[in-house]
Amino acid sequence: MARLDGDDMEQMQIGRGGFGFTGARFDTLGATEYTLVTIAIDETGSVMGFESELRAMLLQAIDACKKAPRSDNILVRVLVFSDKYQHGISELHGFKQLADIDPAAYPALKPGGYTPLCDAAYSAIGATNVYAEQLAAQDYGVNAIVFVITDGGENASTATMKMVKDEQQKAVASEQLESIISVLIGVNVKQLRIEQERFQLEAGMTQYIDAGDATPQNLANLAAFVSRSVSSQSQSLGTGGPSQNIAATI
Repeated sequence: MARLDGDDMEQMQIGRGGFGFTGARFDTLGATEYTLVTIAIDETGSVMGFESELRAMLLQAIDACKKAPRSDNILVRVLVFSDKYQHGISELHGFKQLADIDPAAYPALKPGGYTPLCDAAYSAIGATNVYAEQLAAQDYGVNAIVFVITDGGENASTATMKMVKDEQQKAVASEQLESIISVLIGVNVKQLRIEQERFQLEAGMTQYIDAGDATPQNLANLAAFVSRSVSSQSQSLGTGGPSQNIAATI
């Protein structure tokens, strides 16, 4: 899948497993504190039939974040996941300022392959940890929120559950991150809800949300949930306290 990054991005690595990501160069950043946002979207074969609605959800969420009061203090990374990609993920763009993101440029999703859920969560949380550490070293204030959106269960990762859990524990204990929220979101899950809830708990992720069937209205509600949660987390940055509570349902 085509990348949407420019030459103002730096390449970075998560541990030694070959997982990489990109982030905006520090000399391009104008604020003193940032909320790091990651949106990871399932692009496996099982999302066939509602892939256009998933893309529309992403566009709506980004557009809403652009209108948030603290939009200048938000950096967003977007990735899709499927075992058709190396290490299970394809980064559409790394951590970028909202003003530099054109939602209309996001390509159509092309469903195929199996579900590397551990890879997606590891990349999402691990990249947050690495970039937050880099930002903190430059005296930026940082907190974060991660969304992993899927209709499936783990069946194709190279990363392990232990790797995911270790990154989540590192994020929670990090002196670089003021706070972090990580949310696993099920779409069209039906019989897989119990499996997804178990994954969230075993991975140590903050919260599990069942977004319901993949209808246009439910996915529009999901976009609104994402943007509200990002805004809430951004507003808590700099308070020195924990993350603000986000809604338990969509």
